[in-house]
Amino acid sequence: MDELPGRTRSPAPLTTGTSQLVGNGAEEEMPRVKMTRRAVIGLVLFTVAAIGFLYFVLPRIAGLRQTWSRLADGNAWWIALAVGFEVVSFLGYVALFRTVFVRGGSRIDWRESYQITMAGLAATRLFAAAGAGGVALTAWALRRSGMERRIVACRMIAFLVLLYGVYMLALVLGGLGLWLGVLSGRAPLSLTLVPAILAACVIVIVLAMALVPSDFQRRLLDWRIGSDRVKRWAHGAATVPASMSSGVRTAISIVRSNDAGVVGAVVWWGFDIAVLWACFHAFGGSPPGGVLVLAYFIGMLGNTLPLPGGIGGVDGGMIGAFLAFGVDDGLAVVAVLVYRGIAFWLPTLPGALAYLQLRKTVKSWTAAPARVSA
Repeated sequence: MDELPGRTRSPAPLTTGTSQLVGNGAEEEMPRVKMTRRAVIGLVLFTVAAIGFLYFVLPRIAGLRQTWSRLADGNAWWIALAVGFEVVSFLGYVALFRTVFVRGGSRIDWRESYQITMAGLAATRLFAAAGAGGVALTAWALRRSGMERRIVACRMIAFLVLLYGVYMLALVLGGLGLWLGVLSGRAPLSLTLVPAILAACVIVIVLAMALVPSDFQRRLLDWRIGSDRVKRWAHGAATVPASMSSGVRTAISIVRSNDAGVVGAVVWWGFDIAVLWACFHAFGGSPPGGVLVLAYFIGMLGNTLPLPGGIGGVDGGMIGAFLAFGVDDGLAVVAVLVYRGIAFWLPTLPGALAYLQLRKTVKSWTAAPARVSA
């Protein structure tokens, strides 16, 4: 059951006729990339610079001269296993998507779930900005399916809370485990205790959002303080905490429902880490589990940089983290780059195809409006 900001918890059905579909985004265009000449030139320069750094600068760093020759020595079976792990990872993502968004009446089946998630992946590659492109495309597709905007916002926040809750929890457990010596491996303070504390603060802040009353916006309007203009401004400003509160409570209720699909968040991250683990084994051996997990998540912070798909940011972040943990530099470079080739580049083609398929699916939805309940 979704909690809508400023409303009661009664799940009244939403009759989605043609006019309402227009209000929910039937006429809204699919998110696309608008490439100007300046943007194209910038992208080309960035790509050339990134390739130049990876192929010419890194090998000149002490101990990395033989890095690229090691690519030919990789174990094909381990690399094939890594590809299999990546497939399972995306299955977990689809399962979590269905658990959060396909609740009550919905026209989104497994085929549509695959198209939305994989198209969101392609949008993330194109739009960058910490996955904002994927979020925008997913929200657009959900609105076009007939889902009311407030429900989309609520469930989107719930989805992100569940997905990145695993991320933050891993930083806390991995960081404290290494720093306290429970997990084996080098434990530099800046890469263990500091990330653990920051992640714990994020968890506390997000959970605290659940304490915001569901009718927070209405209460602001009832206050006898200030003019009507001030009240309207406060009401608009309260939209974010009210939506966050609704989404967090929805995520908590989904976890309490013991729905097996929630495990999809763990599968998504866990098997993606398994891809990196297999890539290390393909070229000699993996570092300790705690080091592998923590360096992985620290490197993933590179996705917050305004780079297409985190290219360069994630790669460099992971490699730098592994080097700080004392992992062999040549092994870390080749394993991370092969991992990125599998986890980033391999799913891009099916993601682009799903992007095109989703456009046709949405057109069919527009031609045949449906009744969707919350």
